[in-house]
Amino acid sequence: MYLILTMNAGALAYTHHAVAPRWLAVWLPLLLIAACAVRVVQWMRPIDEGRVDEVYALRMLRRTEVMAALLSLLFVFWALGLDHYGHGDEHAHVTVFVAITVMGCIFCLTYLPRAAHLVCFIVLGVFLTYCLARGTVTMGSMALNILMVGVVVLKVLRNSFGSFAALEDSQAALHHERTQAQHLAEENARLAHSDPLTGLPNRRYFFARLDALLARGDKAPPFAIGVIDLDRFKPINDVHGHAQGDRLLQAIGERLQAASGPDAVIARLGGDEFGLIIEGSLEAAEAMGAWLCAQVQEPVPLGDIVVSVGCSVGLAAWPEAGASAHDLFDRADFALYHAKRTRRGGIVRFSSELEHIIRSEQALEAALQSADLKRELAMVYQPIVRTRSLMMVGVEALARWESPTIGAVPAEQLFATAERLGMGRTVTLAAFERVLADFARLPGEQRLSFNLAPTDIADPGTVAALIERIARSGVEAERLVFEITETSLIADYAGARAALEKLRACGAKIALDDFGTGYSSLSTLHMLPIDIIKIDRSFAVRLDDGEGRRLVRAIFNLTRSLRLECVFEGIETEMQLMEATLAGFHYAQGYFIDRPVALDVLLERRTTRAA
Repeated sequence: MYLILTMNAGALAYTHHAVAPRWLAVWLPLLLIAACAVRVVQWMRPIDEGRVDEVYALRMLRRTEVMAALLSLLFVFWALGLDHYGHGDEHAHVTVFVAITVMGCIFCLTYLPRAAHLVCFIVLGVFLTYCLARGTVTMGSMALNILMVGVVVLKVLRNSFGSFAALEDSQAALHHERTQAQHLAEENARLAHSDPLTGLPNRRYFFARLDALLARGDKAPPFAIGVIDLDRFKPINDVHGHAQGDRLLQAIGERLQAASGPDAVIARLGGDEFGLIIEGSLEAAEAMGAWLCAQVQEPVPLGDIVVSVGCSVGLAAWPEAGASAHDLFDRADFALYHAKRTRRGGIVRFSSELEHIIRSEQALEAALQSADLKRELAMVYQPIVRTRSLMMVGVEALARWESPTIGAVPAEQLFATAERLGMGRTVTLAAFERVLADFARLPGEQRLSFNLAPTDIADPGTVAALIERIARSGVEAERLVFEITETSLIADYAGARAALEKLRACGAKIALDDFGTGYSSLSTLHMLPIDIIKIDRSFAVRLDDGEGRRLVRAIFNLTRSLRLECVFEGIETEMQLMEATLAGFHYAQGYFIDRPVALDVLLERRTTRAA
């Protein structure tokens, strides 16, 4: 626009420089052109976008409108001043200057309609008034014609600006909708990757972040993952209710959230299990794990009660522990399992030793899943004798598995693996069927003891199957003793009591094994259907000192007051047998008396000794 003004003003000044005064034909147009140049410089100057807001933009537009009106007045009065000089050509040039310049400026101001209207009506209004004042019909007609064309042009430009404004509004609405859609997508993504209870990232986010790190390959920084499991959470959840359990998880989540950052991610994987990804060395991960354990162990107020939990942590480092997300998580989870089994409340890192254990466990699991237990499972028996006469009054059955692929497997490892694979009932019933087959060879009134795992007591199906096999075999149920450990009673006291009452109702007796090492109380002994107490072998080694003997006598007096039979386990020396006898115990069991052997060998050995 300013270029049009400059060119047209220069041309008009040139055609009049010989007929008009110098100040009007030279100096005044130079001043007007200089004003245009100043405005060009102002528009070309860079603008700080941070300063541009709605108020600033409106102020700049108003200034432009004022400048348009001012320049319109100056240029039109200057042109009309030149019209007083010259002849027909010079007068015609003034008319052409006014018409062309005003039309050009109107088009340049298309997107500022108010300024375009000001320019049109100021210039053409002044020009029309001037022409009518001159009194010639020709000039009046020309001015009116130009004004009418200007009005039509303004109408066209106004329609064009309306379309432009509508387009801008639609684009703004579209941008608003896109922004809303983006915010909604971000919110959905946040919800999809967040745990609704604790606000921590969830399992999906945890594995997505792990996959993203692994996708970087050799460019990935060293990192470790951890699996965190709360200790003592289930009893709190069962006793105080799920609502309190949820509040506890929320409080723990807030504490864990404090450790999250660019290099550390803590997510809730499910239940009371959390995941940790930390960029850095394994030592840094261990330090983080220790800090998290300390935070978790702090007491948590839940309304009227205050509870306290701990946590165990299993760690696995990349790439030493594995190159895939599956391998890393499995090995961190195994380290957690090892921590809960051997170092509850501690931190265990995956190592080559643990890898050896894993492979052994995997081989054991594969062998057990394909085992023919009826053929491979054998039973050995350890006698229970009277302390004074050493006469055998019963035997305890112990399972032995001789796998053709991995060799002999200890009973503890066999049943732990079976429980992990969900085969506990299968192994227990296979062993019990072997016991029932040997039962008929047991002489006289001698009893046979059979061990039940905690999962057996907790499984109504296993208890029903045991009772069904007792009835089908036709053995004297009164001579059967089912041994349970104190840990069988902790998880579900009511369920354990119901199971034991069913076994007792069929005629069998119940023995509490390893007494003194767990959580049994007088109320437990009194309320549960227990007939026999088996004192743990750890008390046998204490028979050498006076304090130990006093403790053992106190236990014996307790069992006698409750009218329970009492068997002293773990007798390994003659002195221990003598002290147990002096303490009042009538029954004993241990390596000093006899080791577990096949029933045929045991019966032959006992017959030889009796002879």
